[in-house]
Amino acid sequence: MTVRLGIGPNLAQFLLLVAVNVLVGGMLGQERTVLPLLARDEFGVDGVAATLTFIVAFGVVKAITNFFAGGLSDRFGRKPVLVAGWLFGVPVPLLLIWAPTWSWVVAANVLLGLNQGLTWSTTVIMKIDLAGPRRRGLAMGLNEAAGYVAVSLTALATGFVAARHGLRPAPFFFGVAFAALGLGLSTVAVRETRGHAAHEADHHPLGDDDRSLGRVFAETTLRDPSLSAVSQAGLVNNLNDGMAWGLLPLVFAAAGLGVGEIGVLAALYPAVWGIGQLVTGAWSDRIGRKRLIVVGMWLQAVAIATIATGRSFSVWAGAMVGLGVGTASVYPTLLAAVGDLAHPRWRASAVGVYRLWRDAGFAVGALVTGAIADLAGATAAIWCVAGLTAASGLVVALRMRETLPPRG
Repeated sequence: MTVRLGIGPNLAQFLLLVAVNVLVGGMLGQERTVLPLLARDEFGVDGVAATLTFIVAFGVVKAITNFFAGGLSDRFGRKPVLVAGWLFGVPVPLLLIWAPTWSWVVAANVLLGLNQGLTWSTTVIMKIDLAGPRRRGLAMGLNEAAGYVAVSLTALATGFVAARHGLRPAPFFFGVAFAALGLGLSTVAVRETRGHAAHEADHHPLGDDDRSLGRVFAETTLRDPSLSAVSQAGLVNNLNDGMAWGLLPLVFAAAGLGVGEIGVLAALYPAVWGIGQLVTGAWSDRIGRKRLIVVGMWLQAVAIATIATGRSFSVWAGAMVGLGVGTASVYPTLLAAVGDLAHPRWRASAVGVYRLWRDAGFAVGALVTGAIADLAGATAAIWCVAGLTAASGLVVALRMRETLPPRG
C-alpha cells in the first residue's frame, strides 16, 4: 500500500480521528460545570484547595501519561495506545454516578487522566502523521477544535440537565455514551498511522535522526530555546484552564449566579476556544507560529484580569469570550510548533514531553489558585494567574524563534 501524506489523501481516517476526539473532549466536558458544585453541595468539601483535589489528581496523572503515551506510540504504534486509553475511560462516569465519598471522585479523575493522556495524545500524533509538514497547523486546529467544542457543548448540556434533574446521576449519562462509542470506533475503525511517520522520516531533508527519550525530554524541557519556550507556554495556558475549571464556578456561584448561568459561562470559554482553532490553526500555517502564541498569551492575561474586576454575568461572559480567543490563538499553534521542530523519528516523544508540561498546568493551576484563594481570596488568585500569563507571553517573545518551515 502506497503511503501518501496530507489531509486530502487520508481524509476518511482524518475525519474519523476528529470524531474520536469529539468523544475524548466530551469525557472531559461532563465534569466542567457539575463537579465543583457537587463537591460543595453533596460531599460538603470545605475550602477551595480541598475542592480542587480532583483537578490536581487529573492533571498530575494526565501529564505523566502524556509523557509515556508519546514513547509508547513510537515503540508499539498509535492504535494500541488509543484503545488502552478508552479502556481506562469506561469506568469514569460510573464512578462519578455511584461515588459515596469524595475520594471516589478523585479516583475517577485518576482514571480520567489516564484516559485523556492516552487518547488525546494519540489523536494528536496520528493527525500529525497523516497531515504531513505543510498543513500541520490546520490539522491541529481541527483536532483541538473538535475536542474543545465537545468540552463546551457537554459542559453546557450537563449544566442544564443538572438544573432540571439534579447534580447526579443524569449529567454523567453523557460520559457513559461517549466512552462506549470511543472504545468501539477506536477498536474497529481506526487504522495505524506509524507508517506515515516512517515515510516522512525517510524523506526528511535532515536525514535520519533517532534520539533517546532522555535526550528528547532534556531538549524539549530546557536545552532547546524554542521547544522550552513552547513547553512553558503550554503549562501556563493549562494553568489558566485549571483555574477556569475549578475556581471560577465557585466564584460565579458566590456572586449569586444559578447553575444554568454558570453552565453558560463554563461553556462560553471552551466554545470560543474550540471554534476559534478552526481559524487560528490554519492561520499559523500562513503567518507563522510565534506571533500568534505571544498575542494569544497576552489576550488571555487581559481577559483574566477582567474576570478579577468583573461583578456581573455580562462582564464575565465577555471576559470568557476573550479568554477563549486568546487560548484559540495559542493551543493548536504550540502543537504545530512542536511538530515543526521535532524530527519524525522522535516527534511523538517530543509531543509527549510537551504535553507532560502543558497538562501539568492543570495541577499547578489548581494548587496555586486553591492555596492563594484560601489564604487571600479568590480575586487575589485570579490576579496572580493573570500576571503569570503575561510573563509567559514575554518569555515566548524573547526566547522562541519562528518555527514554520519556509515554503518551497
